[in-house]
Amino acid sequence: MSRIDDRFKSLNGKKALVAFFTAGDPDLSASKDIFLVIEKSGADVIEIGVPFSDPLADGPVIQASAHRSLQNGTTLKKIIELVKDIRSQSQLPIVLMSSYNPVFVYGQKKFVEDAVNAGVDGVILPDLPPEEAGEFLSFANAKKLDTIFLLAPTSTPDRIQTVGEASKGFIYYISLTGTTGTKEALSKNLEEKVSAIKSKVKLPVLVGFGISGPEQAKEAGQCSDGVIIGSAIVKLIESHSDPVERDKSIAEFISGIKTALN
Repeated sequence: MSRIDDRFKSLNGKKALVAFFTAGDPDLSASKDIFLVIEKSGADVIEIGVPFSDPLADGPVIQASAHRSLQNGTTLKKIIELVKDIRSQSQLPIVLMSSYNPVFVYGQKKFVEDAVNAGVDGVILPDLPPEEAGEFLSFANAKKLDTIFLLAPTSTPDRIQTVGEASKGFIYYISLTGTTGTKEALSKNLEEKVSAIKSKVKLPVLVGFGISGPEQAKEAGQCSDGVIIGSAIVKLIESHSDPVERDKSIAEFISGIKTALN
């Protein structure tokens, strides 16, 4: 089993917390510190965002962080090196979230090999649907790199089945149509949608997009296997220039979410 599978199994039915931040914002050295703070505060899986100039589904908060990161000279190769560095101190599951373009430019096969060798456990490529991912999946599955696909409120039963069969690790359910970002309320039919997905797939189903605090996390966790939080964390990073205050705020936020979930 992968590190992701092991982590979900070790939870024994408790809800998982997946935390996202953009690599290289404010810089790659800080990214390592942020990762370790998030881990110590209770996250079960950490998504590291690969910045891209033309992201598909990122809202303004994550777009701005990606811009700052690119301005700092962050590249996919440097992020893979960051993961390798993190692995000297952590065995927490790591998922890279990237647009397909940086992976294509890097070379699909080489990316998979380098990522796995560095210690990456999974990858999310929001703009690579399973119907077009055959070549990438052949490389990823051969190296046991979990490819995580997304479902949305508009996903049909056939689509749910396709994603369920292609995914490994967990299913990422986008709770709202549109872009990422913190929202005041979750979708009214969230429970109905998640239940329909869980009846058709074997993997854990996690809810992302629009979860900004403990109450929303608790609500989403009641019908799912856990939550994914990104924009709220990225916002904290952006709003604290002092590393000590930044890390304290992140730690309090993550531990608060984890407590609310379980």
